[in-house]
Amino acid sequence: MREATVVDEVQTFELFRFADPAQSVAVEVRCGAPVTTVDQERYYSAEIVVKSGFVTGRVGLQVSHEDLDEWERCLDALQAEEGAEWPAGDRSAWVDVVPDDPVEVTVHDSPSTQIAVRVPIDVASEWLEENRLRLARVRAAVSAS
Repeated sequence: MREATVVDEVQTFELFRFADPAQSVAVEVRCGAPVTTVDQERYYSAEIVVKSGFVTGRVGLQVSHEDLDEWERCLDALQAEEGAEWPAGDRSAWVDVVPDDPVEVTVHDSPSTQIAVRVPIDVASEWLEENRLRLARVRAAVSAS
């Protein structure tokens, strides 16, 4: 009889998603064992995913608990009709969100390449509530790991 081995299950959750029928920008976080730990801060592998008829791509980044807190503050700013940049700092790719009509989401690759793609998205009326639920799911998943 063989012994069963337990393998840490890694699940992918969307931290946020801005979408309309033609295009979308989302951040997918792989929850499970953290990829790296720096100064007691755990980082999880993630990707910004852009899909449209013009461009489709992914750019990697790492997300910490602090980044999740920061995204919650960004959602508060967006609700107040202010713009938001996430994640802070120059360590990786980031997004810039302007709550116009349509919402403009600009995805910036790492500071070294200086490549950026701006995607105008005609979001549904419940986009803020849906993104708060996504944040809660990711927080629960990383807390369980």
